[in-house]
Amino acid sequence: MEVVVQFSAPRRVEVVSREATPLPPGHVRVRTRYSGISAGTELTAYRGTNPYLTRIWDPQRRLFTEGTGGLEYPVAGWGYSEVGQVVEIGDDAPTGTPEIGTYVWGIWGHRSEAVLPAERIVGHEVPAGVDPIAASFARVGAIALNAVLAADIHLGETVAVFGQGVLGLLTTRLAVLNGATVVAVDALPARREFALAFGADVALAPEGAAEEIRTRTGGLGADAAVDISGSYRALHEATRSVTVGGRVVASGFYQGDGLGLRLGEEFHHNRVQLVCSQIGGVPPHLAPRWSQDRLQHVFLSQLAAKTVDVGTLVSHVIPADRAAEAYDLLDQRPAEALQVMLEF
Repeated sequence: MEVVVQFSAPRRVEVVSREATPLPPGHVRVRTRYSGISAGTELTAYRGTNPYLTRIWDPQRRLFTEGTGGLEYPVAGWGYSEVGQVVEIGDDAPTGTPEIGTYVWGIWGHRSEAVLPAERIVGHEVPAGVDPIAASFARVGAIALNAVLAADIHLGETVAVFGQGVLGLLTTRLAVLNGATVVAVDALPARREFALAFGADVALAPEGAAEEIRTRTGGLGADAAVDISGSYRALHEATRSVTVGGRVVASGFYQGDGLGLRLGEEFHHNRVQLVCSQIGGVPPHLAPRWSQDRLQHVFLSQLAAKTVDVGTLVSHVIPADRAAEAYDLLDQRPAEALQVMLEF
């Protein structure tokens, strides 16, 4: 038997048991150890605000259209930050398949085990010296690195990072490693303290952040800003904070109408570049050299080199059978948590 975490309805979480999936040739069975909860994307499905619930995504035309949603409850096995051990290997597995007992990282959702094509975990062994719980950050770190690449940061530049949750803190750290002077912005004092520990030069509350950033840069504004909070008001303040022709990377998962985002003001008058960073692809000019897999491997290499430490970001490790408590914590008391892990 396997257990799967599912959203049965908005804000209703259940842990259900299912028959184990048979192992076809060329596949492996991975037993999950840790699975990280996304406090952004996942909560949209938990709360019932995800656009896939009310609209249909047409992958050919690249458009959302009105109609019955492409996602409906129960939503089972949501999640994209997993690590576990290979426990069974099917016949005809390709060369390079990790051996039984090896810890591997990947995406298979909040479930106690998964049957995966072996080719998906070739090269996905947890690096030596990296704790398995840290390796579950591979995808999360890739999202932050993708935003940093989209910002096109150069040595000596000032970069404002709006939102200092897990993704924002990793973005702050990676921007510092790229040579930026980072101004971190978040409403929560505890997260501002975390940002300073992750290398930010200064950490500000959102109110008046743009004015303070301009003061600190001699009136010019930041060279670039990344909003990874998913808040339209934060995206607007990020737009206000950058220099003429500056770049703003929108990396949050924004929901509903854009209340608080006024594009007729600084965006228009300062000719701000507004670009999207989304983990479905890398910045177009880097596509010949970069891929999602490379993003993840590069981030894990930083963990192995000890230049990035995610251990302090894990605020809660909760048994998977208490998953409902984990989601309620992130939904109702976000100030008390950073990265919440389900343990299987």
